[in-house]
Order: sequence, then C-alpha cells, then structure tokens
Amino acid sequence: MSHPAKYFSELIISGLQSVVGNRKVALHEPSFTGNEWLYVKECLDSTYVSSVGKFVTRFESDLTSYTGAKHAVAVVNGTAGLHLALLLAGVGHNDEVLMPALTFVATANAVSYCSAMPHLVDCNPENLGFFVEKTREYLSDTTEQRAGQCINKTTGRVIRAMVPMHTFGHPVDIEGCLRLAKDFNVQFVEDAAESLGSLYDGKHTGTFGQSGVLSFNGNKIVTTGGGGAILTNDEKLAKKAKHLSTTAKLPHAWHYVHDECGYNYRMPNINAALGCAQLENLPEFIAKKRNLFNKYYNCFKDKAGVSLVHEPEKSRSNYWLQTLELDIADEKEQNKILYAVNEAGFMVRPPWKLMNTLQPYRNVPAMNLDEAKRLATTLVNLPSSQGLLG
Repeated sequence: MSHPAKYFSELIISGLQSVVGNRKVALHEPSFTGNEWLYVKECLDSTYVSSVGKFVTRFESDLTSYTGAKHAVAVVNGTAGLHLALLLAGVGHNDEVLMPALTFVATANAVSYCSAMPHLVDCNPENLGFFVEKTREYLSDTTEQRAGQCINKTTGRVIRAMVPMHTFGHPVDIEGCLRLAKDFNVQFVEDAAESLGSLYDGKHTGTFGQSGVLSFNGNKIVTTGGGGAILTNDEKLAKKAKHLSTTAKLPHAWHYVHDECGYNYRMPNINAALGCAQLENLPEFIAKKRNLFNKYYNCFKDKAGVSLVHEPEKSRSNYWLQTLELDIADEKEQNKILYAVNEAGFMVRPPWKLMNTLQPYRNVPAMNLDEAKRLATTLVNLPSSQGLLG
C-alpha cells in the first residue's frame, strides 16, 4: 500500500534540507565559472555576433572532439536540430515517426514540422526511455513490410523513423533500438538533447544513429543560452545540414542565391562563444552532478516508498536532472506533493505530460502506454544545478 502525499512531502523536504540546506533552491541553474565573460567579450569586440565567426567553427570542433562524432553542425536550438535531422532522414508528408510518449514536446513538434505524425510508444521503467521489447511486439502485430518500408496496417502510412530520447540524461537501450530500427526498416535519429556527457557502452550518446541532436538551452548541463547541434558521422549529411541551416544559400561574395527551401537555423557566434567556455568545464560539471546524485542517494536510500533513478546498465549518465520515483501513481496526490515542496522553497517538478494528453497530439497513433502513464505520475525531478553543493 502506498504512503499518503503528506508522508512524501515531508520526506522530500527533509531530504532536500539535509543535502542543500534550508534555502530557496531552483530546479536547475547554469554555472558560469570559466571563460564565459572573456570569450563573449572577444566576440563582441570582433563585431561578429551573428552566424559567422570563429567561435561557431570552434564550438563545432570542440563538440566533435568531446563526443567522438566526426561532424557537428551548430544550430539555434535542439528543436531546429531535430527538424533538420528528421528531414535528412527522409521524413516527410504523411509519414509516421516512432517516439516515446513521455518526452518534451519538442520531439513531437519536430515531427510535425516535417508534415509527419508522431507515433507514440511506451517507456521502459529501467531507463525511462524507449521500451524496446514492448515496441517490437507491437510493431510485429501492427505493421507489415512492403517494398522495404514499414507500413502501419491501420493507417496505411509509412513509419519512416524512430526517435529514442535519453530521458533526464539516462541513455536508453541503444543496442536494442538499433536492432529494432534495422529489423523494421526505419531510420534511427537520437534525441540526445539532455544527455551531453552521457555514454552508452563507452560511446557518447547522439553518435549511434544516422544523426543525433543536442540541446544547449539555459537549463541544460552546458548552455549557449539557446542552441543545439546535430551530430553525425556522415560527411554528406553534415554538409547538407549546414547548407539547410544557412537558408540554403550558395557561397558568393555578394549575390544571394538559394538553391532550395532552407532554414535560418545557424547558431550565432555570440552563443557559440558562451558554449566554448562551457564545454571547457563540462568534465567538472559532470563530476558535480554525479556527486550530487551520491548525496541524494545516501539521503533517500533507506526511506520507504522512494527510490532515486540511477544510470541504466552499460551506461554512464550525466545525471542532468536528479529524479525520485515514488510508490504512488496518482496525479492528484502527486500535485499535492509538488505544491508542498515548492511552497517550502525547493523547486521540484513532475515529468512532462504524455504527448497524447496535449491538444495537438490527442489523436496520434499510440501503443498501450501503461508504463508511461505510471511514470508520469510517480516521478519527481529534484533540484539539480551543478553548482548546488558549491
């Protein structure tokens, strides 16, 4: 039998007080402790603050060095990166794209930008992401192979791609996802927006599929204010992504010639300057995140009814957002807990609403989502700033 909301509220408040002290604490704040001011000033002094400048090039190079990807294309945000990655995976009008029901809305929006439709799959409680085994059974029953394409037997549409997302920085079962993509003839695009610094089997997330996408929003482990990047090992795809992200403009000293419909998605130099400084401190940020996890783990490990979400098997997580799982699956009770803890000065939040509960996506195809529904009401994100412990 689960505990009442008051029990969890008092438990979480007491635990947070013991770890971070009795003070107001945000969910996640960036840390600017390195060369951020120096690089941004250098960028301003150069007057190259838009999409041309040395910091954009350097940032992309630094990303490839850190992640092991052969190419990186810096864009204005993670959503733009997902949009381009899906277009380059061949996703188009009336296609379907497999994606977890429990994710940030950007994953679904990027699919919609391609005039395609999200197709929701359930989430694995062991990694909070794509439930590979259950999805395999579902696709075996509901799809057929026709001319090398995966066809939804109910809608008649092509299932063109799958987009697993590494929830809160914890890698999904990438090996299982890759097998699934191969067996059902769908493209594999990683939503690695939250997982910069996370590894699966020793290899960086975002580098396993045709492409992977990072986010550098203000709440991410590394921020450029707003920004994202496409990672790929395919040189041709990288060149195409860069071309599309710069309005498909052909190089010329003065003429504006565009050879197709492109997008104004290129990351500005001033944002990249911030990102270069942030990347220099990423190993330190991850160490602090993992230390915070250990503090929370020791605090909650012997408490009844709660468990701290930890990195899955074969993985090394960046622990972007520390997350408690409660043994209560009731949205009303969850809201009582969230209200009480926030009132005490500690910003905590639930995971996102399931995509098919949002107005734009109420009628999209979906498999049975029992685990995702449960997780949406049992998970609570705790304060997770890398500078929280000093």
